[in-house]
Amino acid sequence: MIEKMTKYSFILLKGEEEKFLEQLRELGVVDIKRSSVPVDERSTELLERIGQIRHELATLESGVDTHLTELLTLRDSIAEAEETIAPWGDYDREKVEALGEAGVPIHFYSVRQKDFDPGWAADYPLEVILDDGKKVYFVIPGDIGGFPVAEMKSPPLSTVKELNALIAVKENEIEHYRKHLEDRKSEIPGLQKRGMDLTNELNVYLASLAGESAVEDRITVFEGFAPTDSDAKLALVLDSSEALWIKDEATKEDNPPISYKNNWFTRQFQVLTDMYGRPAYDEFDPTPILGPFFLLFFAMCMGDAGYGLLLILIGWFLKKKVPSMADMGPLVIILGIGTFLVGIVLHTFFGINLYTAEWVPQWLKSCMVSGNIAGYDTQMVLAVGVGVFHICLAMIVKSLCFTKRFGFSKCISSWGWTLLIVGSVVTGGLALLGVIDKPVVKIVLIVLGIVSGLSIFLLNDLHRNPLLNVGAGLWETYNTATGLMGDILSYLRLYALGLAGGMLGNTFNTLAGMTLGMKIPGANILLFVIILLIGHVLNLALSCLGAFVHPLRLTFVEYFKNSGYEGSGRNYQPLK
Repeated sequence: MIEKMTKYSFILLKGEEEKFLEQLRELGVVDIKRSSVPVDERSTELLERIGQIRHELATLESGVDTHLTELLTLRDSIAEAEETIAPWGDYDREKVEALGEAGVPIHFYSVRQKDFDPGWAADYPLEVILDDGKKVYFVIPGDIGGFPVAEMKSPPLSTVKELNALIAVKENEIEHYRKHLEDRKSEIPGLQKRGMDLTNELNVYLASLAGESAVEDRITVFEGFAPTDSDAKLALVLDSSEALWIKDEATKEDNPPISYKNNWFTRQFQVLTDMYGRPAYDEFDPTPILGPFFLLFFAMCMGDAGYGLLLILIGWFLKKKVPSMADMGPLVIILGIGTFLVGIVLHTFFGINLYTAEWVPQWLKSCMVSGNIAGYDTQMVLAVGVGVFHICLAMIVKSLCFTKRFGFSKCISSWGWTLLIVGSVVTGGLALLGVIDKPVVKIVLIVLGIVSGLSIFLLNDLHRNPLLNVGAGLWETYNTATGLMGDILSYLRLYALGLAGGMLGNTFNTLAGMTLGMKIPGANILLFVIILLIGHVLNLALSCLGAFVHPLRLTFVEYFKNSGYEGSGRNYQPLK
């Protein structure tokens, strides 16, 4: 959920700004508004220094910079030249040049094999250097006026031996420079700290510039925001300061920064919401809904309980052994747990079909999804069902959020669509379960159609001509009808990716099992282990990539579009 904010106005005498900002910095809860901060020589200098440090960090972390790229490019260009002159071998270039100076130039030729005429050797002192089956490389010394083939425009100026020596020199330079970059990785923590210090220094400096001068430049007025929960703690400090301060409840017109206030589970998924954009101050935080559904979608795309166990181990390793990625560890563990549980339901374990395995107990098989529904694979129907529920939930959230933000009178059309689609889905579900019979279904659908039709076509704008409302309703109907089916079908990717990962894992198991039939003791076991390890590591990497990207797409496109989410809020960045 979005944390409630309080808007503060601070009035200070000139000369008190630095001391006051240092007090706010120690508190670490006040975000100073910087919307009209000027960029001067000092801030430009700090920005340039921060940019230089970030560039240097990127270089050391990746192990690649401009100089290394230039060395690699030069090495590759020399290697390409070596391939071009390789057919001519290691001739003595000095002797060839000496012959040319003595009046016996050497002419170099290369033609396709089918165009080469062996009879040329009877008329010219021709010497074939190489015939590789595709082209014939040959030379002719002396004056060769009238030869039917054009001479090479750029005869080889270097020999293979010379270029190989040059390549070796460049390889040595590349190796030494890479070692130099590797040795400098010890500087990364210091650079990170320096970058953080400069960023904090810039924040404080910009905050001081954000002060608006008033009363003939004798006082300074600051504006800032802090979580309402910290009002009491902030008041104690402000009362002891030299500042005159005023507080008001922040409103959406103030454009306050957005701070989350979520439980431990939901906090793990806030990074995904931020990838799209934080909610506006009067919006709903989508993270409490995004989190469980992203977990479900990720697990369905992975679809393998064995890979879930591996993700749990990877998450634990990141949390305990990799400080730079420790914050991601809990999220990976959560995704691993979800993948394990869903993988059991989808009955796949490292590519093995648990539902057909004889060693799996029957009570566990009873928890698995299998078989067909109306001729379609149950897992496919489940994916579509999850999509229908997800979109219905998005429409309900949109209607509630828009009503809160704009009022019910401006959201009648939205409620009409929600009533029509969600009501129809619920009615159809109850009918399939046998809760209500056909006559009741017919009456309910008629009522839904009438009420929704009035909302969509006549009441979508109470202050507009009814004929215009009808036209707008028809256009919205066209967009909804064409978009909604595509949105629902997009959820088939949950089924397709899980199926593909399971089949690929099973294929690697089959390939590994084939090696056990080899009659070479020891070698068959070794090949069996190698194929299993390489195959499942590759499949795990591919599955993780798809299981991250596609659920994110379903959230950002299908869900956010149907829920009306804007994501236009700005991050909460208090002085620290």
